[in-house]
Amino acid sequence: MATARTDPRYVQGSVPPHGYYEPIAVVAGEAEHGWRLSKLLERRLGVSRKLLSRLKLTEKGLMINGARAYSGDPVAAGDVCEIRMEQERSEDILAQPLPLEIVYEDDWLLLASKPAGMVVHPTHGHYTGTLANAAVHHWQQRGENVRFRPVHRLDEDTSGLVLIAKNPYVHQQLSEQHGDGRIRKGYVAYAYGSPAIALGRIDAPIDRDPAAPHYRIVTPAGYASATRYETERTYGGGRACKLRLRLETGRTHQIRVHLGWIGCPLIGDRMYGPAADGGGDGSWEEAAGRQALHAAELSFVHPMTGREMGFEAPLPPELQALERELLAADLTG
Repeated sequence: MATARTDPRYVQGSVPPHGYYEPIAVVAGEAEHGWRLSKLLERRLGVSRKLLSRLKLTEKGLMINGARAYSGDPVAAGDVCEIRMEQERSEDILAQPLPLEIVYEDDWLLLASKPAGMVVHPTHGHYTGTLANAAVHHWQQRGENVRFRPVHRLDEDTSGLVLIAKNPYVHQQLSEQHGDGRIRKGYVAYAYGSPAIALGRIDAPIDRDPAAPHYRIVTPAGYASATRYETERTYGGGRACKLRLRLETGRTHQIRVHLGWIGCPLIGDRMYGPAADGGGDGSWEEAAGRQALHAAELSFVHPMTGREMGFEAPLPPELQALERELLAADLTG
Protein backbone atom coordinates (compact mmCIF):
# COMPACT_ATOMS: atom_id res chain seq x y z
CA MET A 1 0.00 0.00 0.00
CA ALA A 2 1.29 3.48 -0.87
CA THR A 3 2.18 5.70 2.04
CA ALA A 4 2.49 9.47 2.19
CA ARG A 5 6.18 9.16 1.43
CA THR A 6 5.80 6.80 -1.57
CA ASP A 7 2.54 7.98 -3.09
CA PRO A 8 3.35 9.90 -6.34
CA ARG A 9 0.76 12.56 -5.43
CA TYR A 10 3.19 13.82 -2.80
CA VAL A 11 6.61 15.29 -3.52
CA GLN A 12 9.18 15.28 -0.77
CA GLY A 13 11.22 18.46 -0.41
CA SER A 14 14.86 18.26 -1.39
CA VAL A 15 17.88 20.35 -0.49
CA PRO A 16 17.99 23.27 -2.94
CA PRO A 17 21.08 24.04 -5.01
CA HIS A 18 23.60 26.25 -3.26
CA GLY A 19 22.37 29.82 -3.41
CA TYR A 20 21.21 32.80 -1.44
CA TYR A 21 18.11 34.91 -1.24
CA GLU A 22 18.37 38.50 -2.41
CA PRO A 23 20.67 40.48 -0.09
CA ILE A 24 19.38 42.97 2.44
CA ALA A 25 21.67 46.00 2.53
CA VAL A 26 22.26 49.17 4.52
CA VAL A 27 24.81 51.94 3.97
CA ALA A 28 26.76 53.02 7.02
CA GLY A 29 26.34 56.67 7.92
CA GLU A 30 28.80 59.18 9.31
CA ALA A 31 27.56 58.63 12.87
CA GLU A 32 28.14 54.86 12.47
CA HIS A 33 31.77 55.15 11.31
CA GLY A 34 33.90 52.75 13.34
CA TRP A 35 30.98 50.66 14.61
CA ARG A 36 31.29 46.89 14.62
CA LEU A 37 29.33 45.30 11.77
CA SER A 38 27.21 43.41 14.29
CA LYS A 39 26.20 46.65 16.03
CA LEU A 40 25.24 48.26 12.72
CA LEU A 41 23.10 45.30 11.67
CA GLU A 42 21.41 45.07 15.07
CA ARG A 43 20.65 48.81 15.21
CA ARG A 44 19.68 49.40 11.58
CA LEU A 45 18.06 46.09 10.60
CA GLY A 46 17.14 44.61 13.96
CA VAL A 47 19.09 41.43 13.18
CA SER A 48 18.98 39.14 16.21
CA ARG A 49 22.09 37.61 17.73
CA LYS A 50 20.80 34.17 16.81
CA LEU A 51 20.45 35.07 13.14
CA LEU A 52 23.79 36.89 13.18
CA SER A 53 25.49 33.75 14.50
CA ARG A 54 23.92 31.78 11.68
CA LEU A 55 24.91 34.29 8.99
CA LYS A 56 28.58 34.45 9.93
CA LEU A 57 28.96 30.70 9.32
CA THR A 58 28.21 31.03 5.59
CA GLU A 59 30.56 32.37 2.95
CA LYS A 60 28.34 35.24 1.84
CA GLY A 61 26.22 35.67 4.94
CA LEU A 62 27.92 38.92 5.98
CA MET A 63 29.52 41.24 3.44
CA ILE A 64 30.99 44.73 3.33
CA ASN A 65 31.36 46.32 -0.11
CA GLY A 66 30.99 42.93 -1.80
CA ALA A 67 33.66 41.15 0.25
CA ARG A 68 33.14 38.59 3.00
CA ALA A 69 33.06 40.17 6.43
CA TYR A 70 32.80 39.13 10.06
CA SER A 71 30.57 40.43 12.82
CA GLY A 72 33.45 42.15 14.62
CA ASP A 73 34.75 44.02 11.56
CA PRO A 74 34.60 47.84 11.78
CA VAL A 75 32.57 49.74 9.21
CA ALA A 76 33.34 53.08 7.62
CA ALA A 77 30.90 55.76 6.53
CA GLY A 78 29.60 54.88 3.07
CA ASP A 79 30.25 51.14 3.39
CA VAL A 80 27.53 48.93 1.87
CA CYS A 81 26.82 46.26 4.47
CA GLU A 82 24.77 43.24 3.44
CA ILE A 83 23.27 40.09 4.90
CA ARG A 84 22.55 37.10 2.69
CA MET A 85 20.57 34.06 3.82
CA GLU A 86 21.05 30.68 2.20
CA GLN A 87 18.05 29.37 0.31
CA GLU A 88 16.29 26.48 2.03
CA ARG A 89 13.32 24.15 1.90
CA SER A 90 11.25 22.26 4.47
CA GLU A 91 12.80 18.88 3.74
CA ASP A 92 10.56 17.18 6.32
CA ILE A 93 7.28 18.48 4.84
CA LEU A 94 5.75 16.67 1.88
CA ALA A 95 4.51 18.87 -0.94
CA GLN A 96 0.83 18.14 -1.52
CA PRO A 97 -1.44 19.70 -4.17
CA LEU A 98 -4.15 21.07 -1.89
CA PRO A 99 -6.34 24.14 -2.35
CA LEU A 100 -4.50 27.17 -0.99
CA GLU A 101 -6.35 30.47 -0.60
CA ILE A 102 -3.66 33.13 -0.87
CA VAL A 103 -4.75 36.54 0.36
CA TYR A 104 -1.36 38.19 -0.27
CA GLU A 105 2.14 37.08 -1.27
CA ASP A 106 5.43 38.71 -2.20
CA ASP A 107 9.10 37.69 -2.08
CA TRP A 108 9.15 37.96 1.69
CA LEU A 109 5.91 36.60 3.12
CA LEU A 110 2.64 34.82 2.40
CA LEU A 111 -0.76 35.43 3.98
CA ALA A 112 -3.22 32.56 3.60
CA SER A 113 -6.83 32.05 4.63
CA LYS A 114 -7.00 28.63 6.28
CA PRO A 115 -10.23 26.63 6.16
CA ALA A 116 -11.62 24.96 9.26
CA GLY A 117 -10.55 21.34 9.57
CA MET A 118 -6.98 22.00 8.35
CA VAL A 119 -3.99 21.84 10.68
CA VAL A 120 -1.36 24.56 10.17
CA HIS A 121 1.77 22.43 10.55
CA PRO A 122 2.33 18.65 10.36
CA THR A 123 2.24 16.95 13.74
CA HIS A 124 1.99 13.37 14.94
CA GLY A 125 -1.05 12.00 13.17
CA HIS A 126 -1.25 14.93 10.72
CA TYR A 127 1.66 14.43 8.31
CA THR A 128 -0.35 15.49 5.28
CA GLY A 129 -3.38 17.63 4.54
CA THR A 130 -1.95 20.63 6.38
CA LEU A 131 -1.47 24.25 5.40
CA ALA A 132 2.27 23.58 5.34
CA ASN A 133 1.87 20.77 2.80
CA ALA A 134 -0.15 23.09 0.56
CA ALA A 135 2.29 26.01 0.85
CA VAL A 136 5.36 23.85 0.17
CA HIS A 137 3.71 22.49 -2.98
CA HIS A 138 2.79 26.02 -4.08
CA TRP A 139 6.40 27.20 -3.73
CA GLN A 140 7.81 24.16 -5.50
CA GLN A 141 5.46 24.77 -8.43
CA ARG A 142 6.79 28.33 -8.61
CA GLY A 143 10.38 27.17 -8.41
CA GLU A 144 10.93 28.92 -5.06
CA ASN A 145 13.22 27.53 -2.37
CA VAL A 146 11.32 28.47 0.77
CA ARG A 147 11.00 26.91 4.20
CA PHE A 148 7.57 26.99 5.88
CA ARG A 149 7.80 29.45 8.79
CA PRO A 150 4.39 30.34 10.31
CA VAL A 151 4.44 33.45 12.47
CA HIS A 152 1.41 32.26 14.46
CA ARG A 153 -1.09 29.40 14.32
CA LEU A 154 -4.79 28.71 14.47
CA ASP A 155 -6.61 25.75 15.96
CA GLU A 156 -7.55 23.05 13.48
CA ASP A 157 -11.25 23.98 13.63
CA THR A 158 -10.72 27.75 13.51
CA SER A 159 -10.72 29.36 10.06
CA GLY A 160 -9.03 32.51 8.87
CA LEU A 161 -5.79 34.39 8.31
CA VAL A 162 -2.36 32.86 8.92
CA LEU A 163 0.86 34.81 8.30
CA ILE A 164 3.90 32.91 6.98
CA ALA A 165 7.45 34.24 6.60
CA LYS A 166 9.60 33.15 3.67
CA ASN A 167 13.06 33.61 5.20
CA PRO A 168 14.64 33.66 8.68
CA TYR A 169 15.02 37.46 8.89
CA VAL A 170 11.40 38.18 8.00
CA HIS A 171 10.28 35.47 10.42
CA GLN A 172 12.34 37.04 13.21
CA GLN A 173 10.95 40.51 12.52
CA LEU A 174 7.32 39.38 12.32
CA SER A 175 7.68 37.16 15.39
CA GLU A 176 8.88 40.19 17.36
CA GLN A 177 5.85 42.15 16.16
CA HIS A 178 3.61 39.26 17.19
CA GLY A 179 5.26 39.00 20.58
CA ASP A 180 4.84 42.65 21.49
CA GLY A 181 1.33 43.05 20.09
CA ARG A 182 2.11 45.01 16.93
CA ILE A 183 0.45 42.31 14.83
CA ARG A 184 -3.23 42.95 15.39
CA LYS A 185 -5.65 40.08 14.90
CA GLY A 186 -9.41 40.38 14.88
CA TYR A 187 -11.81 37.47 15.27
CA VAL A 188 -15.50 36.91 14.64
CA ALA A 189 -17.24 34.47 16.97
CA TYR A 190 -20.78 33.13 17.36
CA ALA A 191 -21.56 32.14 20.91
CA TYR A 192 -24.40 31.00 23.14
CA GLY A 193 -25.98 33.67 25.33
CA SER A 194 -24.61 37.21 25.35
CA PRO A 195 -22.17 39.04 27.64
CA ALA A 196 -23.69 40.98 30.52
CA ILE A 197 -21.69 44.00 29.34
CA ALA A 198 -21.81 44.56 25.57
CA LEU A 199 -18.26 45.91 25.28
CA GLY A 200 -15.55 44.71 27.61
CA ARG A 201 -12.26 43.02 28.43
CA ILE A 202 -11.85 39.53 29.85
CA ASP A 203 -8.81 39.43 32.12
CA ALA A 204 -8.47 35.90 33.44
CA PRO A 205 -5.27 33.79 33.75
CA ILE A 206 -5.14 30.51 31.83
CA ASP A 207 -3.17 27.31 32.32
CA ARG A 208 -3.43 23.58 31.67
CA ASP A 209 -5.97 21.57 33.61
CA PRO A 210 -3.91 19.29 35.91
CA ALA A 211 -6.49 16.55 35.41
CA ALA A 212 -6.45 16.86 31.60
CA PRO A 213 -3.25 18.47 30.22
CA HIS A 214 -4.70 19.01 26.73
CA TYR A 215 -7.49 21.09 28.28
CA ARG A 216 -7.11 24.74 29.39
CA ILE A 217 -8.85 26.38 32.32
CA VAL A 218 -9.06 29.75 34.04
CA THR A 219 -7.04 29.52 37.26
CA PRO A 220 -5.45 32.11 39.57
CA ALA A 221 -2.12 30.32 39.15
CA GLY A 222 -2.26 30.57 35.35
CA TYR A 223 -0.57 32.83 32.83
CA ALA A 224 -1.89 36.36 32.37
CA SER A 225 -4.48 36.32 29.56
CA ALA A 226 -6.66 39.12 28.22
CA THR A 227 -9.29 39.26 25.47
CA ARG A 228 -11.22 42.33 24.33
CA TYR A 229 -14.69 41.80 22.90
CA GLU A 230 -17.57 43.75 21.41
CA THR A 231 -21.08 42.39 21.00
CA GLU A 232 -22.09 43.09 17.41
CA ARG A 233 -25.52 41.47 17.55
CA THR A 234 -27.72 39.24 19.66
CA TYR A 235 -30.15 36.63 18.34
CA GLY A 236 -33.29 34.95 19.58
CA GLY A 237 -33.81 37.28 22.50
CA GLY A 238 -30.27 36.81 23.79
CA ARG A 239 -29.98 33.08 23.19
CA ALA A 240 -26.92 33.68 20.99
CA CYS A 241 -24.65 36.51 19.89
CA LYS A 242 -22.07 37.58 17.33
CA LEU A 243 -18.86 38.95 18.83
CA ARG A 244 -15.82 40.82 17.55
CA LEU A 245 -12.69 39.96 19.53
CA ARG A 246 -9.06 41.04 19.78
CA LEU A 247 -6.37 39.24 21.71
CA GLU A 248 -3.98 41.02 24.02
CA THR A 249 -2.20 37.73 24.73
CA GLY A 250 -1.99 34.53 22.74
CA ARG A 251 -2.61 31.59 25.05
CA THR A 252 -3.65 28.23 23.65
CA HIS A 253 -7.46 28.09 23.25
CA GLN A 254 -7.68 31.56 24.81
CA ILE A 255 -10.87 32.80 23.13
CA ARG A 256 -12.65 29.50 23.67
CA VAL A 257 -11.70 29.35 27.35
CA HIS A 258 -12.49 33.00 28.06
CA LEU A 259 -15.88 32.94 26.37
CA GLY A 260 -16.84 29.78 28.21
CA TRP A 261 -15.71 31.36 31.47
CA ILE A 262 -18.11 34.33 31.05
CA GLY A 263 -20.96 31.99 30.16
CA CYS A 264 -20.87 32.47 26.38
CA PRO A 265 -19.27 29.30 24.95
CA LEU A 266 -18.70 29.07 21.23
CA ILE A 267 -21.38 27.41 19.14
CA GLY A 268 -19.96 24.16 17.77
CA ASP A 269 -17.08 23.91 20.27
CA ARG A 270 -16.79 20.21 21.08
CA MET A 271 -14.25 20.77 23.86
CA TYR A 272 -15.42 23.83 25.79
CA GLY A 273 -19.02 24.28 24.63
CA PRO A 274 -22.29 22.46 25.33
CA ALA A 275 -21.58 20.29 22.28
CA ALA A 276 -18.96 18.53 24.39
CA ASP A 277 -21.80 16.88 26.30
CA GLY A 278 -24.15 16.51 23.36
CA GLY A 279 -25.99 19.72 24.20
CA GLY A 280 -26.57 23.01 22.44
CA ASP A 281 -29.02 23.93 19.72
CA GLY A 282 -29.06 21.13 17.15
CA SER A 283 -29.68 23.32 14.09
CA TRP A 284 -26.95 25.77 15.09
CA GLU A 285 -24.46 23.03 15.84
CA GLU A 286 -25.20 21.33 12.52
CA ALA A 287 -24.90 24.54 10.53
CA ALA A 288 -21.53 25.45 12.03
CA GLY A 289 -20.13 21.92 11.99
CA ARG A 290 -17.17 23.13 14.09
CA GLN A 291 -16.34 25.85 16.59
CA ALA A 292 -17.78 29.12 15.27
CA LEU A 293 -14.56 31.15 15.36
CA HIS A 294 -12.97 32.93 12.41
CA ALA A 295 -9.72 34.96 12.25
CA ALA A 296 -11.17 37.71 10.07
CA GLU A 297 -8.66 40.57 10.32
CA LEU A 298 -4.89 40.89 10.48
CA SER A 299 -2.58 43.89 10.28
CA PHE A 300 1.20 44.27 10.60
CA VAL A 301 4.14 46.37 9.47
CA HIS A 302 5.92 44.85 6.49
CA PRO A 303 9.51 44.13 7.63
CA MET A 304 11.03 45.06 4.28
CA THR A 305 8.99 48.10 3.23
CA GLY A 306 7.91 49.53 6.58
CA ARG A 307 4.35 49.82 5.27
CA GLU A 308 1.36 49.17 7.52
CA MET A 309 -0.65 46.39 5.88
CA GLY A 310 -4.15 45.25 6.76
CA PHE A 311 -6.23 42.37 5.41
CA GLU A 312 -9.64 40.79 5.90
CA ALA A 313 -10.98 37.30 5.22
CA PRO A 314 -14.74 36.95 4.59
CA LEU A 315 -16.82 34.48 6.56
CA PRO A 316 -16.59 30.94 5.18
CA PRO A 317 -19.79 29.28 3.89
CA GLU A 318 -20.49 27.28 7.07
CA LEU A 319 -20.46 30.39 9.26
CA GLN A 320 -22.63 32.23 6.76
CA ALA A 321 -25.07 29.32 7.05
CA LEU A 322 -24.92 29.56 10.85
CA GLU A 323 -25.66 33.28 10.71
CA ARG A 324 -28.74 32.59 8.60
CA GLU A 325 -29.92 30.09 11.23
CA LEU A 326 -29.35 32.64 13.97
CA LEU A 327 -31.24 35.33 12.05
CA ALA A 328 -34.13 32.89 11.71
CA ALA A 329 -34.11 32.58 15.51
CA ASP A 330 -34.97 36.28 15.69
CA LEU A 331 -38.17 35.58 13.76
CA THR A 332 -39.21 32.72 16.04
CA GLY A 333 -38.07 34.35 19.27
